[in-house]
Amino acid sequence: MSTHTLAELAAEVGGTVIGDASTVIRGVAGIREAQAGEITFIANSRYDSHLAETLASAVICSREPRSSPVPLLQVDNPYLAFQKVVRLFRPELYRPLAGVHATAVVSPAATIGEGASVGAHCVVEAGARIGARTVLMPGCYVGVQAAIGEDCLFYPNVSLREECVVGSRCILHSGAVIGADGFGFAFDAGRYHKVPQVGIVQIGDDVEVGANTTIDRATTDATRIGDGTKIDNLVQIGHNVQIGRHCIIVSQVGISGSTRLEDFVVIGGQAGLAGHITVGSGANIGGQAGVSKSVPAKAVVWGTPAQPLPAGQTINAYLQRLPQLFQRTKSLEARVEQLEQEQAAHAPPARKEAIR
Repeated sequence: MSTHTLAELAAEVGGTVIGDASTVIRGVAGIREAQAGEITFIANSRYDSHLAETLASAVICSREPRSSPVPLLQVDNPYLAFQKVVRLFRPELYRPLAGVHATAVVSPAATIGEGASVGAHCVVEAGARIGARTVLMPGCYVGVQAAIGEDCLFYPNVSLREECVVGSRCILHSGAVIGADGFGFAFDAGRYHKVPQVGIVQIGDDVEVGANTTIDRATTDATRIGDGTKIDNLVQIGHNVQIGRHCIIVSQVGISGSTRLEDFVVIGGQAGLAGHITVGSGANIGGQAGVSKSVPAKAVVWGTPAQPLPAGQTINAYLQRLPQLFQRTKSLEARVEQLEQEQAAHAPPARKEAIR
């Protein structure tokens, strides 16, 4: 088991120690789970109250002044620094050896880069290209003329369909399907006819795709995922969708065909986006939002249908009060009816005109 002093960790992450720099650290953990000898982190000052409760021997935090009973390692980006420290104590546990497993089926017409690893029961079809040092773990499928860049990691049972392209340093988690047919059907003569999906999926560099996420191939041309974008588990991305650079798409999001996300868009879990709309650069879509029309750059929207955040919050607040408002309306209606009855009972009789 490796150990590091707090001073050594500070040198690794470019931080400053407040307290005993000779404190010995032997592991990492979350702030609630950490024990003596471990280091943890807080990414936001609203969690400062945990400093008085944690059993950790040190805490990584931002450079804002704060009091703490344990030594602090102050850095510019606590979350990033914690990730670096995790790797010091927990280096990559398993790296398959380069080469092709005896049970893999690799076409003689495929190209396998230097140092790449093709695991047990993988299938690599004719014309496929696997980049240098890329790892295909057991059960992966790479279709005809598909291409994978360098230093990628495909976890077990990833499917990359024919002609689709994945850039370098990408991570695809188990069950991801890249290049399934887009959902396109034309109705005629009482039944649906399948529209051929002859485009591809093109994924940039440094992209991560979560488990059981599906990215459909384009009807024509390409469905595109920009460099640095991170996609969570169980996301559905439809045909011809265009996603920009460094977007974050959280689990169970559904994006309909031909929708365009510009750079740095963030989409919360379970949000649904209609087709043929544009989400501007830097926009933030809240969880479970239903987005039916285009969203301006840097806007923050929430709710169904999606509204600018303040309006969405107001509408939600009113919705939570509907039962009370309904009862109040019933009481007012009953009171109005009673007043009308009382008024009718005390009204003088109508005068009759004299007959001449």
